Amino acid sequence: MAGGASSVRRRRVLYIPGYDPFPPRRYRELYRSEAAAQARFSGHEIAIAPGARPEAWQVRARIEGAEVAARIEVLVWSDIVRASMSPSIPGTYGQLVRTAWAYLGSGALFRLVRLRKGPTIAALYPIAFLLAQLAIALAVARGLGALLALTGLPFAGWLGLAAVWPVLAWFRARDSRVFAWYLMHDFAHAASRGGAYPPELETRLALFADRIAAALAEDVDEVLVVGHSSGAHLAVSVLADLLRAGRVPGDGPALSLLTLGQVVPMVSFLPRAWRLRADLALMAGQGRIPWVDVTAPGDGCAFALCDPVAVSGVAPVPQRWPLILSAAFTRTLTPERLRALRWRFFRLHFQYLCAFDRPADYDYFRITAGPLTLGARFAGQSPSPSRILTPLSRHTATVP
Repeated sequence: MAGGASSVRRRRVLYIPGYDPFPPRRYRELYRSEAAAQARFSGHEIAIAPGARPEAWQVRARIEGAEVAARIEVLVWSDIVRASMSPSIPGTYGQLVRTAWAYLGSGALFRLVRLRKGPTIAALYPIAFLLAQLAIALAVARGLGALLALTGLPFAGWLGLAAVWPVLAWFRARDSRVFAWYLMHDFAHAASRGGAYPPELETRLALFADRIAAALAEDVDEVLVVGHSSGAHLAVSVLADLLRAGRVPGDGPALSLLTLGQVVPMVSFLPRAWRLRADLALMAGQGRIPWVDVTAPGDGCAFALCDPVAVSGVAPVPQRWPLILSAAFTRTLTPERLRALRWRFFRLHFQYLCAFDRPADYDYFRITAGPLTLGARFAGQSPSPSRILTPLSRHTATVP
C-alpha cells in the first residue's frame, strides 16, 4: 500500500511503554478490558485474541462501519527498568542526591517549574517523601537511643541508629501506596547521564528500530508507533533513527506516531540531551510521518499541552509537527468517573490507554483499531488553542 493512502484494513501497532518494571502482559489485559468498556460506550465491536508471544495480541474490530484487523505489540524495555532500580536503600538515596543535583545544578528545575508545575511537583515529590522518611527513621533512632541510654548501655546513641535501616525498609515495602521509591528510580534514570541515553537503552532502541522496519515490510496499511509517558521520547528517537538511515520506504505502509502523556522536557531540558533535541527537531520538520501528541491538563504527571519541540527550543522553520491535542478529561469523562479518579494520579496518567465514557476527538481504540490512518483521522484538525509554545530550555544544543 502506498504511504499516502488513508484507509486501513490491516494495521501493526508498536507500543513503547514508559518507565515500567512490569511485564508486557499488563498492557494486553488493559487493552482487553478497556476495549470492552469503550465498545459499550461507543458501539464498537472489538474482539481480542492472544498473539504468538506474551507481548503481542490480535484485534479484530468493526468501527465506523468498517472491519479492521490489527496486531499490537509491546516493545519491551522493562528489564532495563528493573536493572536501573537500585535494590539497596543507600543506593536509592545516592540516586536522590545525584538526581537533585542534575536538575538543580543545570538550572533545568527552575525552568520546568515555569513550564508546568504539576509534573515538576511530581519530580520533587519522591525527593521530599524520601527525605521525610529518612527524618522519621532518624527520629525513631534518636528515641530508641534515648531509651537505651536509660539502661546505662555504652554507646546507646549509636545502637539507636540500628533502627534507621528497618524503618526505611518498612517504608520501601509499602511503596505501592505512595510510589515515592518508584518515582525516584524513574527520575534518576532520566537524569543519570544528564539527558543522554544510557548505552543499554541505545542498544534497545536499535532493536526497536529493527522491529518497526520489519513491520514496514509487512502487508499492512499502517504501522502505528505509540509512545506513552517516557516511551514518548523513545518513540521520537527511534523514528528519527529510521528516517536518518533511509529505512522508511516511500511505497510502504503509512507510518504514524502517536505520543501520549509525554514528559519530554524532563529529559530535553537537561544539558547532555543533545541526541533527543536533535531527534525532536528532525521529527518536527519532516513530512513523512504524521505525529499527534495527546495530553490532558487533568494529568498531573504529564507536560500537558506543551509542544515538546517548541518548549525545548529546537523548533525548525517551518515546524510541521506535532499536532498538539487535549484529551480534555473534564469533557470526555463523566463527573462521576472524574470524582472516582480524582486522587488516583497514576491511573489518570494511563487514561489515554483507557475507555472514555463521553468520547470526543480522541479515542485510543478508534485510532488503534479503526479504519483510518492517524494522519487521515486528524487531517485538518486544529491544535489545542491552549498549547504552550514558549521556548524555556536553557540547553538547546543538538550536538556536543
